[in-house]
Amino acid sequence: MTDAVDGKILRALQCAPRASFRLIGEVAGVSEQTAARRFHALRRAGVMRVVGLVDPAVHGDARWVARIRCRPDRVGPLADALTRRPDIAYAGLASGGSEIICVISAPVHVPRDDVLLRQLPRSASVLDVSIDLLIHPFGTQGRSDWTGYGGHLTPDEVRHVMGDRPSAPAGPPVRLTEEDTPLLDALAEDGRATHTQLADVTGWSTARVARRLDALESSGALVYDVELLAARLGFALNITLWLRVAPARLERVGEELAGHDEVAFAAAISGDSNVMAIVVCRDTEDLYRYLTTKVAAVPGIDGYGVSIRVHTLKQATSLISRGRLVPPAFA
Repeated sequence: MTDAVDGKILRALQCAPRASFRLIGEVAGVSEQTAARRFHALRRAGVMRVVGLVDPAVHGDARWVARIRCRPDRVGPLADALTRRPDIAYAGLASGGSEIICVISAPVHVPRDDVLLRQLPRSASVLDVSIDLLIHPFGTQGRSDWTGYGGHLTPDEVRHVMGDRPSAPAGPPVRLTEEDTPLLDALAEDGRATHTQLADVTGWSTARVARRLDALESSGALVYDVELLAARLGFALNITLWLRVAPARLERVGEELAGHDEVAFAAAISGDSNVMAIVVCRDTEDLYRYLTTKVAAVPGIDGYGVSIRVHTLKQATSLISRGRLVPPAFA
């Protein structure tokens, strides 16, 4: 189990994933060495990973939310095959294990059924597929992450750890080249890899690494995610809310949801339910409290549905193996 110091370290990382251990220690109230030791302990335990991700838009892709209804007795092999694909993220089993919910990166300018359904393996276990376009994510990094575990920082502490980092990309995203591949592969393994470590894997100078990282990050081509295994932090219930919201209230509802401590992700999507939110709670009573207080207080929600995620299979890049976050190669 984590304590208050671990919570502040995790929160600092959500605000600034590559912040120095000196800055993280200052806002967590511990020394630089203690902050580093605590971070590495959490990472080794598989509770968290910091990963670097390429924005799908760099490759001309969009993100699609797929709900794949399956025969419960045949869902295992299909789920395993899907989660190991690099174009699929945030996968989990819901509805008692009969539904796979995942996010797929694929082009937006071609017919949905022609491309996305062809990507899915042909299997007698698939009973039904629905796919909606993820139109717009709500919130901003450092301000709209799941923080139900605690570890809150004051506004001054958030500013301190984030420094003068811009809150929005100065796009459009920088074009990637083949030379970037070793750099991006290393960051997908460890988003906090040092400039020296990245210079070793790329063969570049540390100055060139720093310049390239700055170009990729400032344009939004490279983003970072702090993956947390909520179950290891005492939060056993992970659900997806499917909400119906009037277009005039879409932005307000989405941003308000994204600011809730319980919400890990919120976005506008196509389809009858036009907002989805990933919610993390300790238990059913915690979920009931959230629905009847915070969600109930948001004006503009006309209806909702709930998918209970019974097993998380994949975060942004990590698979969940034996109760730990691990890179796909180690699962």
